[in-house]
Amino acid sequence: MSPNFQSMDPAVQALHPIAEEICYPTAFERAAELKPCPIGSTGVCCRMCAMGPCRLVGKTDRGVCGATRATVVARNYTRMVAAGAAAHSDHGRDLARTLIETARGEAKSYRIRDVQKLYEVAEFMEVPTKGRSIEEIALEVGQKALAEFGQQEGELMYLRRAPKKRQEIWRKTGIAPRGIDREVVEALHRTHEGVDMDAENILKHALRCSLADGWGGSMMATDISDILFGTPVPLNTYHNLGVLKEDEVNLIIHGHEPTLSEMVVAVAQMPEMQEYARSKGAKGINLAGMCCTALEVLARHGVPSAGNFLSQEIAVLTGAVDAMVVDVQCIMEALVPVSQRFHTLLITTSPKAKMTGALHIEFDEEHALDIAKEIVKRAVDNFPNRKAEVVIPKFVSPAVGGFSHEYLQYMQGGLHRGSFRPLNDAIIAGRIRGAAGVVGCNNARVPQDEGIMKVIRTLIANDVLVVTTGCVAHASGKYGYLLPEMMRDAGKGLREVCEAIGIPPVLNLGSCVDNSRILTVLSQMATEGGLGQDIGDMPVVGFAPEWMSEKAISIGTYFAASGVHTFFGVNNIISGSPEVVEILSKKWDEMVGGTMEFITDYDEMIQAALAHIDRKRAELGLVPWDPERYGQSGGDELMEKILSLPPEQRYLYSRKVVEERVAEQV
Repeated sequence: MSPNFQSMDPAVQALHPIAEEICYPTAFERAAELKPCPIGSTGVCCRMCAMGPCRLVGKTDRGVCGATRATVVARNYTRMVAAGAAAHSDHGRDLARTLIETARGEAKSYRIRDVQKLYEVAEFMEVPTKGRSIEEIALEVGQKALAEFGQQEGELMYLRRAPKKRQEIWRKTGIAPRGIDREVVEALHRTHEGVDMDAENILKHALRCSLADGWGGSMMATDISDILFGTPVPLNTYHNLGVLKEDEVNLIIHGHEPTLSEMVVAVAQMPEMQEYARSKGAKGINLAGMCCTALEVLARHGVPSAGNFLSQEIAVLTGAVDAMVVDVQCIMEALVPVSQRFHTLLITTSPKAKMTGALHIEFDEEHALDIAKEIVKRAVDNFPNRKAEVVIPKFVSPAVGGFSHEYLQYMQGGLHRGSFRPLNDAIIAGRIRGAAGVVGCNNARVPQDEGIMKVIRTLIANDVLVVTTGCVAHASGKYGYLLPEMMRDAGKGLREVCEAIGIPPVLNLGSCVDNSRILTVLSQMATEGGLGQDIGDMPVVGFAPEWMSEKAISIGTYFAASGVHTFFGVNNIISGSPEVVEILSKKWDEMVGGTMEFITDYDEMIQAALAHIDRKRAELGLVPWDPERYGQSGGDELMEKILSLPPEQRYLYSRKVVEERVAEQV
C-alpha cells in the first residue's frame, strides 16, 4: 500500500492496490504530490485584480491596492460562501421549474407524490387551496418559490419558519436576506477590487448570503423534492462498494440532482429493461448511488450507496461499473482517465457540467423518461464490454436511511400527536446531553472518514444525539452507525432514548441540501419549549470534520447565522488574519449567537463542542450532564433480541416494540 494512501474505508483499502498495479494515481496520491499552497490555504492570497496575485506573508501586510490581510481573508471567505450558496440555490431553482412544468403538464414523467406536503407548503406560502386542483396549487407554489430568487426587496418567506426570536435577531442586525440571487450577486460585488474594505462589514454580508442558501434555496429544494418525489420515511438499505454485483449491470448515479436519478430508478425497474439486460448476459440491472444523489434515491427507494466523495474513482477500479451517470457538484474530472482505463461508460447529463472525454447525454425534464431509457440502455449495452477482472470487495453494511423532520416528529408521538416534546424532555432531564449536526464532505488532505467517525463515536458515547447529511451520512452507514444496534456504543442515557423510540444514535437526514431539515428540526425544538426561545439557546453544535467544498462554507455560515456554534476541521482558511478569526469566533457570537471555528485537531474540536453544550445547559438551568445517572433500565435484553435478528429486520422490530409500548400507554 502506498505510504500516501489515506482512507479507513476497508473497501477502498482493498481496491487501492489495483490503482498501484496499473500506475493510476488516485486523489490520495495527487493530494500527497500536490502540496497545498501555504499562502492561499490561510486566506491571504488575493486574486481580485490583475495587479496581483498579492501574497500577504512575512512583512507584507498590504496588497498593491493597499488591501489589508483582514480585507483579503474576508473577501476570500465571502466569495466561498457566495459560490456555495449559488450551487445549492441553483439546485432549488431547477426543482421549482420542474414543479411548474409538472403542474402545467409539460414534464409528463413527473407527478405530485406527496399531496399533503404540497398543502402544507401552500399554506405556509399563503397559496389558496380551497376549490382548486392539485395542479393549480402546485403551479402557484412553484411560481412563488421561483420568485424568491429574483426578489429585490422585503424578506425571504422561509425566514418565517425560524423561531420568532431568531427572526428578530436577523432583522435587528440587518442580515435578513431579501432575495436569493440578490445576496449572491451583492457578495460578489462587495468583494470586487475597490469596493467593501471593512472585514467585519464584508463578513456580515457573508452571513446574509448564507441565509439565502439555508433558509432559502436549500429549504425550498428540500420541500419541492418531497412534493415531487415523496417525503422520506426510514428504509432498509446498504452502504459501501460491496453493493456492486458481478453478474448484473452496475449503473452508478452520482451528483446532486434528483430529477434525473428518479427517472433512472423508474426505468431500471421496468420489466422490459430487466429483460433487455438478460439478453446481454446479465442477470438484471443493479443501481447504486454515489454522493448526494445516492442519498436522494436511498431515502425514497432504498437504492444502496456505493460510497462518498473519495470513493468515486475507487468504484471504477472494481471493473464492474458499466456506467457512471453524473450531473452536477462533487464530480471529479479524474473520472475521465480512470474510466478510459477500464470499460466504464462515463455519461454527463447537465448543460452546466460537461467533461472533455465523457459522453454527454443532455437531460431535460420534458423528455425525462426517454432520456433515462437511453442512459440505462447504454449501460446495459456496455455490460459485455468488461475487459478487466472484476474485483468487488465484500465490505457492505446494512443501514436505515430516510429520516425526515416530519418522520422525526411522528416517531416521537405517532401520527396524530407527533411532537418534539419527548426529545426536548430527554435533553432537559439529561438523558441526552445535547445534539450535533455532523455534515460535510471528504477531503483527500486527511484520511477518508477517520475524522468523521472519531467525532461521531465520541459524541454518541457522551450522550449526544447525532444527525447527519451528505458524505458524513455515507461514512456513518459504511461503519454500521445507521443501525439501531449501534446504540450499544452510545452513552447510557442516549441508549435509553434510542431503545424507547427505536432509532439509531445517528440519523441520516439526507443529502447536503437537506441540511435545511436540521434547521427545521432545531426550529421545532425551540418552538416546543423548555430549551429556550431560540436555536441559539439550545445545547446543540455543528461539525464538518473533513469539509472541502465551498458549499460546506456556506452551510457552516448559515448554521452560525442561525445561532449554532460550528466547528470545521482539515485546515484553517482564515488563519492569515487574526482579526477575521476574532470576528467569526467572537463577534459573530455577540451578533447572532453562533460561531465558525476552524480547529484541525479532532480531540480539541470535540472538547470545545462538549464544553459549549454543557455551557448552554447551565445557561438554561438544566441539570448537569451525568453519564451515570441513567442506563439501569435493563435494556440489554432488548439489545440481545435486536442483534439476534437478520440486519434487514432489526429496525422494523425496534419500531414494533415502540408501537406496542405506545399502545400499552394509551
